[in-house]
Amino acid sequence: MHVEPFRIAVPEAVLVDLRERLARTRFPDEMPGSGWTHGTNLAYLRELVAYWRDRYDWRAAEERLNAFPQFRAQVGGLGIHFMHVRGVGPRPLPLVVAHGWPGSVAEFAQILGPLTDPAAHGGDPADAFDVVVPSLPGYGFSERPRERGWGPERIARAWAEIMAGLGYARFGAQGGDWGAAVATWLARHFPDRVAGIHLNYIPGSYVPHVPAGEEPTAEEKAYLSAQDRWRVEKGAYGHIQATRPQTLGFGLNDSPVGPAAWIVEKFREWSECGGEIERRFTKDALLANVTLYWVTQTIASSSRLYAEGRARPLALDPGERIPVPLGVARFAKEEPMPPRSWVERGYNVARWTEFPSGGHFAAMEEPATLAEDVRDFFRPLRGLAP
Repeated sequence: MHVEPFRIAVPEAVLVDLRERLARTRFPDEMPGSGWTHGTNLAYLRELVAYWRDRYDWRAAEERLNAFPQFRAQVGGLGIHFMHVRGVGPRPLPLVVAHGWPGSVAEFAQILGPLTDPAAHGGDPADAFDVVVPSLPGYGFSERPRERGWGPERIARAWAEIMAGLGYARFGAQGGDWGAAVATWLARHFPDRVAGIHLNYIPGSYVPHVPAGEEPTAEEKAYLSAQDRWRVEKGAYGHIQATRPQTLGFGLNDSPVGPAAWIVEKFREWSECGGEIERRFTKDALLANVTLYWVTQTIASSSRLYAEGRARPLALDPGERIPVPLGVARFAKEEPMPPRSWVERGYNVARWTEFPSGGHFAAMEEPATLAEDVRDFFRPLRGLAP
């Protein structure tokens, strides 16, 4: 695998165009008193857009990301961007960390230090990892797929190729959202190479095999009902991205306020912020992620992953189980989240930890907690790594 150093450097003309488009925004009206019940709140978005246009500093965000070693490599016919931060310790364990939608590699800026250099963050140097954080195909600075089939399963094969190309015969995997699906497919196809997987989300398409004549437990039935309600009440974004991502993409790729509204709503709704989004995320943190989608023009290509995932869901065959050890970090606001018994029907659950706070964006909401749980889970598995 040929690896080249990479540095984020968005052309100034792109940023000038962004500010000009923000200045020309044509905001829609809003039903009085609707707040966030119909989607992104108009008053908050006006405030965020004004900050984005007049005060936000993308160059500072670039500098923070470029502080981590960045690379690009040809993998599976695509140019894949990834960060690769080597651990500081006696024997760092290789770990691939996979993001999802509407996230990006920027999500993990706060946990890379605790994972790669635990001693500098009050931990044990023996818990250090060599961390690889790729951008999903069609996200960020990775190329957009030009053919169908780039779902979580194929991405997992690409991540396995990256890890092999970097010289890692065995490694761990961590993920939430689509990253949880990619990590699961890694474990499914490469159990001899994957020491364990740590998830803070269980893939939405995961369906274990339930033997004929066996009823799900009352707790499992309650979860399945809650999952159905969630899809009806809150899952419209996923349905349109799985069925009509191209139509959606025209609007979101033309006005920067489109992806801002589309993404920020999810950060508010899926996080444990009590309805106050900036209780968990600063404007700078939100806009670093949104701007990354805008300057790379990947809001449309990122949405297509839902169509690809729908075409190849994570449904297990009769008697099939994901064989490698699984650690689950269950953050309070993550929903819908299956009970442990449902997960154990298809995964080899070795650790299950419930946390009283935090939500879907755990690496940003509770970075210290997530990093510590990852270190704790992999500690007994390190003997499996070469």
